[in-house]
Amino acid sequence: MFAVYSYITPTLTEVSGFRIDQVPMVLALWGLGMIAGNLIGGRLADRALVPAIFYIMAWNVVFLAFFSLFSASSIATLATLFMVGCGFALVPALQVRLMNVAGNAQTLAASLNHSAFNISNAIGASLGGWAIATGWGWASTGWVASILAVLGIVLMSISVGVERIQRRKSA
Repeated sequence: MFAVYSYITPTLTEVSGFRIDQVPMVLALWGLGMIAGNLIGGRLADRALVPAIFYIMAWNVVFLAFFSLFSASSIATLATLFMVGCGFALVPALQVRLMNVAGNAQTLAASLNHSAFNISNAIGASLGGWAIATGWGWASTGWVASILAVLGIVLMSISVGVERIQRRKSA
């Protein structure tokens, strides 16, 4: 998400055709998606935590790619950015997962979670900037973000696999 967000203003003005004075309203729409996502993510986490995380990550893969595909259309960009914002449903679900696996180190884990978000911000912005600098264009940041989301699914799969192995060993 940070690969897209870091370069959202030039993408909106250079690719999607928005005027600079319209950008705050577009970002507000994205923010409404984030609010909806946070509310939904908490509920999904309560129902089925690990499946919810995988479904939300898949959601992010799709809608971040859609950003690249549809950013030339202002209407499609608005719908896509709202849906990208909804992908923030991942945040409460990941926080619950982290608390569940942290054991007695929940305070430390919570602080490291915020550090991880800052690291992901730096990685996403750097790789998005690299894609733009190599000539792939402003909208390429959606592809970068989508690939990073796939990487997140891989890492989550490894995490779940390690947890299952540990459970079998302790049983």
